[in-house]
Amino acid sequence: MSLFFSYILLGLSLSAPIGPINAAQLDKGIRFGFWHAWLVGFGGMIADGIFMLLIYFGIAQFVDTPMIKAFLWSFGFFVLCYTGYESILQSGELTKAKNSGKNEPKWRSFQTGFLMAVSNPLNILFWLGIYGSMIAQSSSSYSTSQLLLYSSGIFLGITLWDITMASLATGARKWVKPKILRGISIISGIVLIGFGVYFGVQALQLLFG
Repeated sequence: MSLFFSYILLGLSLSAPIGPINAAQLDKGIRFGFWHAWLVGFGGMIADGIFMLLIYFGIAQFVDTPMIKAFLWSFGFFVLCYTGYESILQSGELTKAKNSGKNEPKWRSFQTGFLMAVSNPLNILFWLGIYGSMIAQSSSSYSTSQLLLYSSGIFLGITLWDITMASLATGARKWVKPKILRGISIISGIVLIGFGVYFGVQALQLLFG
């Protein structure tokens, strides 16, 4: 049981560092509320699950080829820059949207999180290092059912962090002044664009380096 809780802590620690998903969760939560923020994280978690399955079945190395990575870097550049631009553009309408009850479809929040995570080659390398080493270390000592249990512990940790981020964003939406909310939304957009530019540079280096 203590080992299971250690994998929950691993899931929490994997999700906690500030990155594109956390920035998008904060932005969506401030503008549209809890479920939109949580669905961004849930979309990212589904992408993480796909990577874990690829690693488990030993086919992740095909995704880690230069051509596929260049495509993913380029696609990630587009997704992050567009989402960041949208966040900055709509920050001025945050108060009006909140008061009028204007909303966007929840599936778009899920789509945002999923596309961000699945188009991020760092995610592939990250899960290859973390989950790949976990399988290599545990497969000789534990059964398949135990591996699935410990994998679910990682997912539970990620889910707990997603709920925490969504709650923080929703709390900010309710209690923080509109000008500060607008500033947070703009900063989130800038962070997303910054990650997008980094992705674009990596794509150019792979294509022309």
